[in-house]
Amino acid sequence: MRWGMALPILILLAGCTAQTQDQIARNAARSTINRVVLERYPNLPVEPAINCIIDQASAQQIYALATDSVTGPTASSAQIVAEVVQQPQTVRCLATDYARRAGAI
Repeated sequence: MRWGMALPILILLAGCTAQTQDQIARNAARSTINRVVLERYPNLPVEPAINCIIDQASAQQIYALATDSVTGPTASSAQIVAEVVQQPQTVRCLATDYARRAGAI
């Protein structure tokens, strides 16, 4: 069922340039990440967290999260977000954003 609902996204992506495919996938993944962050990381500022996660996620992770935007977040999407959040680059990104907001940078 999940793949059947994702089929329109896959068809849309097939007709686009690589750059457009990437942008569409990132926008769709943002929707999933937004929901996961709100549910699992309520103390994180949502928009900066989404940006840090998107910037550090692999293409494979972004496409998986984009697919979940059709059906809603799953345990798999929560796991992907958790893996990305734990990466040193993501932690650094979140810390930099926090310092910027606090006026330390």
